[in-house]
Amino acid sequence: MARSDVRNAIAFTEVDETNNPTATYVYSETQEHPNNPHEKSLNKWGRVDVMVSNLRKDPIQWILDTFRRDSLQAFCSSIAGLLSSRAVLQGVGVGNANASPTSALLLHILQDSSGRIATILFAHRVGTALEPECKMYRLAADVFNDVAMVLDCLSPMIPAGVGRVGVLSAAGVLRALCGVAGGSSKASLSAHFARGGNLAEVNAKDSSQETIISLIGMLVGSFVVSRVTSFAATWASLLFLLTVHLGMNYAAVRAVQMTSLNRQRANIVFSTFLGSDPALDLHALSLSRKVDHPTPPSVQQTCLTTSRSPLTPADVSKQERIFEPDGILKWTSASNQCHKLGYCQIGISLDRFLRLSSTSTSTSTSTNTKIRTSPSLRTTVPMPELSTLFAKEDYLLYLVRRGAHGPVWYASLVLKNTCTARPQLKAWTHALLAARVLYISSSEEGDRQILGVVARTLDFLNRDARFERYLQSLEEAGWDLTTAALETRTRRRIVVGNHQ
Repeated sequence: MARSDVRNAIAFTEVDETNNPTATYVYSETQEHPNNPHEKSLNKWGRVDVMVSNLRKDPIQWILDTFRRDSLQAFCSSIAGLLSSRAVLQGVGVGNANASPTSALLLHILQDSSGRIATILFAHRVGTALEPECKMYRLAADVFNDVAMVLDCLSPMIPAGVGRVGVLSAAGVLRALCGVAGGSSKASLSAHFARGGNLAEVNAKDSSQETIISLIGMLVGSFVVSRVTSFAATWASLLFLLTVHLGMNYAAVRAVQMTSLNRQRANIVFSTFLGSDPALDLHALSLSRKVDHPTPPSVQQTCLTTSRSPLTPADVSKQERIFEPDGILKWTSASNQCHKLGYCQIGISLDRFLRLSSTSTSTSTSTNTKIRTSPSLRTTVPMPELSTLFAKEDYLLYLVRRGAHGPVWYASLVLKNTCTARPQLKAWTHALLAARVLYISSSEEGDRQILGVVARTLDFLNRDARFERYLQSLEEAGWDLTTAALETRTRRRIVVGNHQ
């Protein structure tokens, strides 16, 4: 591309978690389209990767209140663990004269190695999501552990060889996943309950409780395993104990009232809050032309103060689901009816953001050994307009429509390096509101007016500091807005500037 043909150059620098630059994206626009001299070319982007040198309620009362429930689930888990351990010993050949200690040792090494590899991969994949989704992963850890017990009890019925080794290795992998998910999510829950800064005390008392119950469970389990020996009795006891174990854990997780806003809780809180705002007119926001209805300041103030009070953490804990698809956008009405709007990605790389609608072009290289240029992108994402629209915001938002059966909107949020917890909540709320407006509009109009809807919904949130008033009401309702709990993947940030 000739230098004289380049216009409107904008540079976006992407940084990692430690604020080190990882790539620079340079926007350029040609005056003429290659195939049509009278048509403007699609936006063209070049990515430059920079190789950087440096690497990158009162807790005690809560424990007393939940002692019976937690004690029962731990008690059942201890006895079920003894039954599965007996099955494992049978599977490795205890009591079989043909079994050798060497084969048992090799099987143990294989199980341990599989578990360690699974630990590394699982922590890398979901490490960021463990704290925002601590309730889900706490229950998932118990599911992993109980399935591992079932596999252990199945192992003696599998013929010796590859099949039995595979079953026991799978059980070891599930226990490793249980260790990562359970330990990390438990740490987040302990921090949640340590309201007075007494995290060490909460952990110490919780460990003491588990130790006592596990000891009692082992003593009772010793009696159970010596009496329950038949196949039918063993499986009946195991399934009963695991059912009680999972049931008690599910009830315990459901009872937890988290005060941070993760994706699901943000959907519930903000959709209910927006839906009760008398100033919100979804159909007016979906119009291709903005309709201005001047309102006296006194009436505007009334609209902001007479809307329904926000949901409290106790209210949301009754509505949220333990297992929810990652990144789903749902609009909850006042009657608790949910409308699935689509999905949203937050904190993604600019490369992924641009690939919402793009095609690759030729690859170019630089003579500088520290700079590598990847294939350019011809994208239809209106980056100059978005840069201007979100100049005073800490994020960029755009949506695309996918799916032939009904509108499914995919929103993508790129966060700037100045983005903190509160702007993240605004970004998610903006994506939710824009998806709702596009959802109720006709498919043709929605495809053509995406940028207009994004602009009008942003204006609605900014008008009279509306979103700041929302946040103030949420803080008064008991929500913690200082914790960023929306990102479940490795975060990326951008720095916007002019390209020289």
